[in-house]
Amino acid sequence: SAMPLGTLDRTPPPFFRQGPSALSKLTVCSALALFLMVADARFGVTQPVRAIIADVLYPAQWLVLQPVNWTRSSAGYFQTLQSAQDSARQMQATLASQSQRANQVEQLTLENTRLRQLLDLRERISTSSQAAQVLYDAADPFSRKFIIDRGEMGGVVAGSPVIDGYGVLGQVTRVYGSVSEVTLITDADQAIPVLNTRTGVRGVAFGDLSVVGGGLELRFMPADTDVQVADLLATSGVDGVYPAGLPVARVDKIERRSESVFARISLSPLAQVRGTTHVMVLRPVTSQMEARPQQLVQPETVKKAKSK
Repeated sequence: SAMPLGTLDRTPPPFFRQGPSALSKLTVCSALALFLMVADARFGVTQPVRAIIADVLYPAQWLVLQPVNWTRSSAGYFQTLQSAQDSARQMQATLASQSQRANQVEQLTLENTRLRQLLDLRERISTSSQAAQVLYDAADPFSRKFIIDRGEMGGVVAGSPVIDGYGVLGQVTRVYGSVSEVTLITDADQAIPVLNTRTGVRGVAFGDLSVVGGGLELRFMPADTDVQVADLLATSGVDGVYPAGLPVARVDKIERRSESVFARISLSPLAQVRGTTHVMVLRPVTSQMEARPQQLVQPETVKKAKSK
C-alpha cells in the first residue's frame, strides 16, 4: 500500500542542512563590519586587538620575508659595490676641485683681512654652528617643515638659520625643549633677502608651493633687470638673520611679460629640501651683534616740540 503524501518528511537530513541563507549572512556580516569600522574610528576599540594580532604574526612574517631579504641583499651587494666605486671616483674629482677653491678662498680671505685693516673696518662676525639630525617631517600638509633633534636645551633659538652641505635650507620657527621646528625656504610664508653673485643686484626670494618638490620665486624685480638663467643667488646679509654669502638658489626660468613691469623669475634651491637627514644650525646674526645705540634727544628739542 502506498504511503500518503502528507506523511512524507520534506526536511533535508542533518548532513545537508545549510543554516541561514546567504543573503542573511551577508546582511549580518555587513552590519558587523560597519559597526566595527565606526567603533574603531570613534573609540579605537580594535586597536588592542590589532596590536595583539601584529605581535602574534610577527614571527611568521619575519620567517616568510627572510628569503626575500637574502635575495635583495645578494643582488644589492654588487649594486652597492659598483655605486661605491663610482662615488669614490666622483669624490676624488670633487676633492680636487674643492682643494683648488680652498686655496683661492684662503688667498681672498687674507686680502679681505688686509683691506679691512687698511680701511679700519670691523671684522666680519664669526657664526657659530651646531649639527642636528632631521627626525621627521611636520604633519601639516600645507607647509614645508621638518623637526630636528635640537631644541632649547641644545642652545637653539628661534630664527636660527639652517643649512646643509649645499646651501640654505630654512629657518627655525619654533623651539621646544629637546626638538625644534624648521620651516624650509620653499614654504609660502618664507622670504629671504638674496644677492646675485654675478651682478650684485639685491632681491627677495619667496617660497613657491606651486612647484612640485619645492621651488622659489624672485619677486618684484623689474623686467629690465640684468638676470640670466643659472645665475647664483646667495644671502645678502641685510636681514640680520642669515650670514652673508650662503648659497641659496640658481635662476631656473625667466619670463618677461609685456603687460607687467616685473619679471617672473623661478629659482631652484641648492639645498636638498627633500630627503635631507643631517643639517647645521647657525646662530642668528643679530644675536652676535652689539646692541643698537639709542639716540639721545636733547631736552631743549623736546621742549620746542611740545611748544609747537
